[in-house]
Amino acid sequence: MFAAARRAYPAGIDGQKVPSRTLRVALASAAVAAAAMSLALARAADRLPQATLFVWILLAYVFCGLLAWTRRPGSAFGRLMVLVGFGAALSTLAWSSDPVLFTVGQALDLLVVVLFLHVFLAFPAGRLNGTARVLVLIAYGTSVGLQLTAMTLGAFGPGNLLRIVDAPTAATVVHAVELVTLSALLLAGVGLLAVRRKADNLPLRRSVRWLVDAFALGLVSLAVLLVMGVLSVPGFALVQAVTLGVLGLAPVAFLVGLLDARLARAALGELMVELRTAPGDLSPALARVLRDPTARLLYWLPQYRSWVDHDGAPAELPASATLIRRGGEPVAAIAHHPAVAAERDLLDAVVAAVEMVLDNGRLRAELKAGLAEVRGSRARVVEAGRRERRRLERDLHDGAQQRLVGLSLRLSLIEARLGGDPAAREAVAEARVEVATSLTELRDIARGLYPGVLSAHGLAVAVESVPAPVPLRLDVRLDGRLPEAVEVAAYYVVCESLTNVGRHAGASSAGVCLHSDGDRLVVEIEDDGVGGADTRLGSGLRGLADRVEALGGTLRVWSPAGGGTRVRAELPCG
Repeated sequence: MFAAARRAYPAGIDGQKVPSRTLRVALASAAVAAAAMSLALARAADRLPQATLFVWILLAYVFCGLLAWTRRPGSAFGRLMVLVGFGAALSTLAWSSDPVLFTVGQALDLLVVVLFLHVFLAFPAGRLNGTARVLVLIAYGTSVGLQLTAMTLGAFGPGNLLRIVDAPTAATVVHAVELVTLSALLLAGVGLLAVRRKADNLPLRRSVRWLVDAFALGLVSLAVLLVMGVLSVPGFALVQAVTLGVLGLAPVAFLVGLLDARLARAALGELMVELRTAPGDLSPALARVLRDPTARLLYWLPQYRSWVDHDGAPAELPASATLIRRGGEPVAAIAHHPAVAAERDLLDAVVAAVEMVLDNGRLRAELKAGLAEVRGSRARVVEAGRRERRRLERDLHDGAQQRLVGLSLRLSLIEARLGGDPAAREAVAEARVEVATSLTELRDIARGLYPGVLSAHGLAVAVESVPAPVPLRLDVRLDGRLPEAVEVAAYYVVCESLTNVGRHAGASSAGVCLHSDGDRLVVEIEDDGVGGADTRLGSGLRGLADRVEALGGTLRVWSPAGGGTRVRAELPCG
């Protein structure tokens, strides 16, 4: 038995079972035989036009279902399509004059309606989830349960072998309730399709869009047809023909989808060339071939235990991603829309192409991730230093400075009590001068550690209070306060630059300009001195550059010989 099963379902893509040639031929032959039977029954019942549409649905769904089953064995969608085709054939048994066949056909007459609902809601994986599963189960129970109930009450004439009592009025009511309930369930299915499409938040590929539209249109047509059957509205036959024609569009759209996927696979050659020559991010090429604008390539960095994108930034791995493994361990992943997973063969081909150029992209992402880590570490070091300087400034202000002020006051009291001893009074006076000098130096040190005026009044006031060694032009255009780290960095750029003007520039004047440019703070200091400043010599400007770059900013220096010096810093402040 197991050997026969293996022959009927040989291993397919990803270990899934592909139907064997024998099984495909058997099902195709059965579909042709069922079509011939339906035409024979229709000829006897004078229903050839109607039978033609049923045969179209039967053959279209069975043959397209076999194709889907073969191409995508991991999805139950193909098998469901085959079942829909044979379900349409079973409903034509109601045209038979044989009581047994007539009874079977009537009992299953509306089952095909639920099969349509089932296959449309199960696209593309062939499985139902949540609300859709409950909806389809209710529909199956309604179509079979109420249909059998109506038949036991004597519905559908004397050929009904299930008639137990002859209650035509009750049978008519039960059948009407059945049709209205199924119509409401079909419209609910249309709502689920609309919600799913909106929730995808993705411009669907052409084939998928055609399929979903055909599904929704088919369900609406079925709902209208059932309501017309309840109300006995004229034109039922015409609407039925239109409905059957619409329902037959779904397999056509599916064939177009397979052709679209084949054309996409034909573009893999261009993808290979583009991946080998692409200097940067591979995601745009993948999005183009997969026809999925959300597709992107992610890399797994075990040293950080994190997924990152091309720029080395941490990224979240979606549930629909396709992993690329080496030695059983993930090295990369193609993140894509869940609908792309149905095109397994296309994904496998794209994965094979990506593996050829994966190492270079992964190395670039790893380097960028390491660079981001270094930048983050440097920013943390600068922030820690800023906090420590602020603590020291506060300790000096509240501790040593206050004690020196207290000592100066005590010396004043002592000097007042000395009376007529000139030598003692002179010694105390000298001590007071030394205390005052120490207090001034301590305040200068504290101000150098962290400018208190900056935290109290903001950058504009702090810059105005910076002592200038030469006449200074100030141009400050700031709207309110900026982040503290940005204000501190900008303040020290101004202070260090003006210190260099006084020490090295030999300038007669200087200018300081601070203004906002979008989400960046621009700080410019220029002088008319001798120029020739070299950022490679000395630690002042280099330290400023480190401080600015740690915040994600840039610092540039122009200093031609004899042409003065210009320092420009740009700091992000958004």
